Amino acid sequence: MTMQTSRRGFLISTTAAAAVLVVGVRADGVLAAGDAEAMLNPFVKITGDGQVVAIIKHFEKGQGPATGLSTLIAEELGVTMDQIGYEFAPSNPELYANLAFGTFQGTGGSTAMANSFMQYRTAGAAAREMLIAAAAEEWDVDLASLDIVDGMVTSTDRSAPLGDFVALASSMDAPAEPKLKDPSAWKLIGNPSVKRVDSAIKGNGQAVYAMDIHLPNQMVVMIARPPQRGGVVAGIDDSGAASVKGFIQALPLPNKAGVAVYAESTWAAMEARDAIEVTWDNSAAETRSSEAIRDEIFAALNAEPTYNVNKADPAAVGAAIDGAVKVVEKTMYFPLLAHAPMEPLTCTIEATADGGVLLHDGAQFPTGPHGAMAEIFQLPMEKIQIKTYLAGGSFGRRVTPTADYQVEAALAFVMTDRTRPVKLVWSREDDIRGGFYRPAFGHRVRVGLDDAGNIVGWDHRVAGQSIMKGTAFESFSVRDGVDHSSIEGTSDSPYQIPGMFVGLTDTPKATDTLWWRSVGHTHTAYAMEVMMDMAAEAAGRDPLEFRLAHLKGDGADQVRKAAVLSLAAEKAGWGNAPAGRSQGIAAHKSFGSWVAEVVEISGDAINGVKVEKVTCAVDCGIPVNPDVIKAQVEGGVGYGLGHAMRDEITLDGGAVVQSNFPDYEPLRISDIGAIDVHIIPSTEAPTGIGEPGVPPAAPALANAIARAGHSVALLPMVNDGVIFA
Repeated sequence: MTMQTSRRGFLISTTAAAAVLVVGVRADGVLAAGDAEAMLNPFVKITGDGQVVAIIKHFEKGQGPATGLSTLIAEELGVTMDQIGYEFAPSNPELYANLAFGTFQGTGGSTAMANSFMQYRTAGAAAREMLIAAAAEEWDVDLASLDIVDGMVTSTDRSAPLGDFVALASSMDAPAEPKLKDPSAWKLIGNPSVKRVDSAIKGNGQAVYAMDIHLPNQMVVMIARPPQRGGVVAGIDDSGAASVKGFIQALPLPNKAGVAVYAESTWAAMEARDAIEVTWDNSAAETRSSEAIRDEIFAALNAEPTYNVNKADPAAVGAAIDGAVKVVEKTMYFPLLAHAPMEPLTCTIEATADGGVLLHDGAQFPTGPHGAMAEIFQLPMEKIQIKTYLAGGSFGRRVTPTADYQVEAALAFVMTDRTRPVKLVWSREDDIRGGFYRPAFGHRVRVGLDDAGNIVGWDHRVAGQSIMKGTAFESFSVRDGVDHSSIEGTSDSPYQIPGMFVGLTDTPKATDTLWWRSVGHTHTAYAMEVMMDMAAEAAGRDPLEFRLAHLKGDGADQVRKAAVLSLAAEKAGWGNAPAGRSQGIAAHKSFGSWVAEVVEISGDAINGVKVEKVTCAVDCGIPVNPDVIKAQVEGGVGYGLGHAMRDEITLDGGAVVQSNFPDYEPLRISDIGAIDVHIIPSTEAPTGIGEPGVPPAAPALANAIARAGHSVALLPMVNDGVIFA
């Protein structure tokens, strides 16, 4: 999703007394000067000593907004990346709303750069013009003779640091329409030598993550949760924990969803939790097995779909396929998946001197927990503060419709006398068994071809567990009963496919479902791209040529997808794999970006497959930080491949079987060879990059394995007879 905002949507607030220039956005969207004490949503802060600080409204979980947004400000202001720092914005949805989410403040959907590109450039440009105006007045020179270069205000005969003009600039009116630099003048935007601003602190251990927070006199809380979704506490016996050094108490949460175990340290909390006995009331709990869930999904695929997604005539499409010269069909299954970020969930709550509450959190979506805590503590929103820290990954897990882990912490804190901070800690096992997963889905696809190998009909049935229905986000994604996150990437595919029908059926949720890195595209891309390969094979045509033939026309979707396909194929040496190797190709559009990937493997499904190389081509509009883009695509490839190869969450009597990385194994370095990323130059507005590298990875691998002789229908691939070397 590409966001465009007017430069008139910005505010410069100033205070001469403090000699601090703050640039940001006012709630009413007007660009004007005012008192810095009243400015609650700054984007740029410049102190009297010339220190520039970018205020980052998007949460940093490794995807790079701290670097990208700082780059935009530095470019327009005229400072180097060494001359700008960053801070995370406070929770204030009225002022820091994600423009893609309306009134919500949060990070997700690969929207950070798309919705902030103009916002942060304008903030930097406004600060630049105010500083130049101040220098012109102080030096009594023409504005046109001044510039800011590498953090210095310069004229024909003199120069001075930014800090010399902050006080005077603070007293001036802000420009209503600050002039942005022409792309031809950019030094930082698009520069591959610009590196991440947070790499050094992460490398030397100075980075502070939510898990690092340790407040004086804090208690650590771990929650004993029901093994089955829907179970509630019926009783507890904590006598076994009495001998655990550091154990404080064990109390059922007010909502009976678990038992809070308090201790002086994380280890003591773990030991005490293991020692208590909880009796669960499972009368309303989930009891199905994974096999039963899969059977329900397959039954739904074989019945008439509940929703006609694209309003096509299924009978006409079916007749076209039945009359085709060749028909290819496949039923595919996609299991539940956990997010499994490297840093398990955690947050810390403490009371503040004014009677409020402060949450220390890797807050991906602060609006949710902010409102939840206001309700739990019966406090006005202004009495709730959220301080955001770095997070060690998320992939969607740190934001849920129920603010689950933050609510747990708040409930644990509200049961105390609130004189001691409470730190909630999840273990790795808690995280894997935490109950929020990429939902299970099935696809059944039939494709008909004529005697020339052209598609004459495409019948696509989807069944699975809705993410959005029944949540506060239902109005955002559900239209006419269809949860778009279930079918995105199918009916809106850029391929020009005649006679296409897409049907959807919702099946009962076995767990709490949640968006997982790239959401519905995780399974729709696989179904679309595997079927395109199967159709190409049946038609006797090259998979690349077959795709390009279905991308004719001058529409942006067709042109840009064809471009990434062609570039990835060229760079991978498509069709010229070394002896003993096979190649598979896939391409997909998600979050406004186009990504194509060619996976080259050695071996085969029976004797062992090894991923030797993945070649990627990406079009994400203006590549603000090429180095970050490459890293995100590389990470997306690894995430997509690793889960497709081996991972699934299974249920036994409603309880999750997997518990840690030995039985939910992430991709390892030895699993993959080289990853080669190529970025298409563009002048289009930036689009998402945190997620688009994921969807094409698994189908490209599946297509390579198929060309080596084994078609994969069930994921993970090891469940369909594939051995990985």
